[in-house]
Amino acid sequence: MAPRPKTKEDKLFSAAVLRRSFELRGDEHRAQFRFVYEGVLRDLGLEASEVDAYLAAHGREVEAALGRGPKAG
Repeated sequence: MAPRPKTKEDKLFSAAVLRRSFELRGDEHRAQFRFVYEGVLRDLGLEASEVDAYLAAHGREVEAALGRGPKAG
């Protein structure tokens, strides 16, 4: 059975978790982060502004996925 295709919401969540994980380590301005993050955005067909908006609206869920807050319910 083939895995279900990722929705745009799934893609935004994945990119947001990646970005926050780098931010929490203080690596969001390093060249390695930019290389990986820009490649992920390109591969997922997303813009950084979309991830910004997703984080603003769903920050609690992203933090919970990183083990940094209560799970959204």
